[in-house]
Amino acid sequence: MSDYELPPLPYDYDALEPHISEQVLRWHHDTHHQGYVNGWNSAEETLAENREEGDFSDSPSAIRNVTHNGSGHILHDLFWQSMSPDGGDEPQGDLADRIEEDFDSYEAWKGEFESVASAAGGWALLVYDSFSNQLRNVVVDKHDQGALWGSHPILALDVWEHSYYHDYGPARGDFIDNFFEVVDWEEPSARYEQAVEQFE
Repeated sequence: MSDYELPPLPYDYDALEPHISEQVLRWHHDTHHQGYVNGWNSAEETLAENREEGDFSDSPSAIRNVTHNGSGHILHDLFWQSMSPDGGDEPQGDLADRIEEDFDSYEAWKGEFESVASAAGGWALLVYDSFSNQLRNVVVDKHDQGALWGSHPILALDVWEHSYYHDYGPARGDFIDNFFEVVDWEEPSARYEQAVEQFE
């Protein structure tokens, strides 16, 4: 059984200021993200014990905890890697070409993504849909409601209130705008190329 661990942030806690404060990054990474890692490990331990004992009465609850907490861990890890103090640029190369192909323009993609982020109860994601062979914006509520089977997350924006309320209050739109000041397309581009290479 795997024992999942919280990876360190790929930059200092104050590296994204003034767009995301040091305090928010500490709370968000060290408390919230750690909680999903702990929840995933706990659920896996429960499932292992149930299999050993042959008692599966609480396995459905543990499996739901795997999908919820596991998705929370995976998406948070992607969220941290989607930003950097050197961000704020636009995508380049193959990903930029594909965004233009699938959304008509970067501006059209961004407008749609911002609307998704404004409406989501958890996450706004840019994903590569391997079934339809195209990029899509996806609304994912909580961590695992609304995901599209066969899709591979390329870019993640966490819009749970713990992501922004300390810095922006109820002004989620201001947080979304400031996300684009720190978004770093290097990791999303690598994820896109990896997905396309595997499925196209």
